Amino acid sequence: MGKRRPVVGCMPLWDEGRGSYWMLPGYMKMLEGGGVLPLMLPLTADETVLKECMDVCDGFLLTGGQDVSPSAYGEETVAECGTPCKERDRQDMFVLRHAVACDRPVLGICRGIQLMNVCFGGTLYQDLPTQHPSGVEHRMSPPYDRVVHEVEVLEGTLLYDIIGSGRIGVNSYHHQAIKALADGMESMAFSDDGLVEAVCMPGKRFIVGLQWHPEFLYATDESSRKIVRAFVESMRLE
Repeated sequence: MGKRRPVVGCMPLWDEGRGSYWMLPGYMKMLEGGGVLPLMLPLTADETVLKECMDVCDGFLLTGGQDVSPSAYGEETVAECGTPCKERDRQDMFVLRHAVACDRPVLGICRGIQLMNVCFGGTLYQDLPTQHPSGVEHRMSPPYDRVVHEVEVLEGTLLYDIIGSGRIGVNSYHHQAIKALADGMESMAFSDDGLVEAVCMPGKRFIVGLQWHPEFLYATDESSRKIVRAFVESMRLE
């Protein structure tokens, strides 16, 4: 029997109206295409259950979803902020902190990069159209497997090393973004209006957050595939 594939624990998406959690197939197919086994975790703040999940998983995917609760970064909620799922905030932060502590790889997408930033002391724009208006299209309409704006990738960063380019096209569907960067996080890419589009945690094996959505682009975009390959390879270093 051959060596098993790495297992990636995927944070579940929460549907408040239906009282259910679910998963977008793009996340799973992206990871399957990278040669790993994706596993959707239960939605729970039970630390015993989450620790058992961490024993099973070699890495973690922080998926998109609800806005992170402003109370997590010490702000009052503005009218334009969406309804958070505080149980998921607690779950994601618990998993992220423990992954960092034991140097387990994590990839954060959209809400994922925002959660990473908040977890370690950063803040967010709760609503870009009202708090950081610009001409850059950050909330595109379908289809999502296309480029709507570009980002500048900083030379000398992990992301630059992965994709080998200083400027790439991305898709974009979000109304929140990093405002004050958390201590210990490093910015790796910016949109033309100055928003942080990618971060990492230096000194760790692979703690990377992206504001765009490679799960929609990976089938046709080489930069997205390179990022997924780097995430997967980081789990094979053990």
